Amino acid sequence: MNALSAFTLWTQKNRWIWAAIGVLLLWLVLSVVTNRFSLSSLSGIILSASFLTVVGIGQMFVVTTGRGNIDLSVASVITLSAFVALLTIKGQDANLAIGVAAAVLLGLAVGLLNSLLVVGLGIPAIIATLATGYVLATATLLSNRAIPGFAVSPALKDLATGRISGVPIMAIMAILGVAVASFVLRYTVFGQLLSAVGQNRTAARLAAINNGRVIAAAFIISSVLASLDGLLLGAYIGGAFLEMGQPYLLQSIAAVVLGGTLIFGGSATALGTLFASILLILIVTTMQIVGLPPGVQDIVQGIVVIFVLALAGDRRWRAAHRSIPRTPQRRRQSQAPPRPCRSDEHVTNDFSCQILVE
Repeated sequence: MNALSAFTLWTQKNRWIWAAIGVLLLWLVLSVVTNRFSLSSLSGIILSASFLTVVGIGQMFVVTTGRGNIDLSVASVITLSAFVALLTIKGQDANLAIGVAAAVLLGLAVGLLNSLLVVGLGIPAIIATLATGYVLATATLLSNRAIPGFAVSPALKDLATGRISGVPIMAIMAILGVAVASFVLRYTVFGQLLSAVGQNRTAARLAAINNGRVIAAAFIISSVLASLDGLLLGAYIGGAFLEMGQPYLLQSIAAVVLGGTLIFGGSATALGTLFASILLILIVTTMQIVGLPPGVQDIVQGIVVIFVLALAGDRRWRAAHRSIPRTPQRRRQSQAPPRPCRSDEHVTNDFSCQILVE
């Protein structure tokens, strides 16, 4: 095996490397072009990417369940969670525990609702979570009328914006979340069950795996992480506003796909989600430096996602066709005997000529 083949095999097992290379190359380009990018500026980008990483990890669990499952309710969960935090915490550290509990309960409730629609009623995940998002949007409008003000808990503000030795606390939390997710995927029973369900639900069911419970757990994880992300995001921006979670809808899916998680399910990489989140923020920063309007930025991100999905679909098609065993009939059609057989001979199974015996 030569070096190129070994590298190709390694990248197939460590798909996160492409997102990491993209981050390095784009950061170097921006540093040369603008003469302003440095490690300190990169830390600011990592801080912004940390919020995307948290919701991206939850989205990753849902995507890993396979059959094109994605959670389209995360944007509404983020927004509603920020409003709920304002209503429950009221800018006082004494109410912080209540606010965190409310965020977790909100995530659990939304996750259970999505699970009921997808697993219990058999509604496709895209439709079910989209409908849930509309319901949550209505709840957000009602919450917007009830908020007394935009006071944020000082402790929560420090957690969302503070730094330790120049490193954002939020980035440290995101990295810890990636480490925990990686451990769960690789070393726990749930991680193995999740991969099995995503790869082949029929085989998983025959292996006595409860597919419904695994899929439900993935949706609950996604909603809880999105809700906690909204709690922290609200503290970071100093309040809440309608549609504040909308940018994370497309970006969370893009971070999962660009990071190397298979959109068809069965294999995930939390580390790739982290690097892809940083890459997406770098792409947005580049477009802002160029001066592209927000609408064009959304178009570019959509094109990136479509391109990656197209590549993933092409790789799956090629792999599937390579894995199809060639039947004897197909082999006989593609091969011929070394010489034409005479009239007193016939072609054997190994494509050689043998004299007919009467």
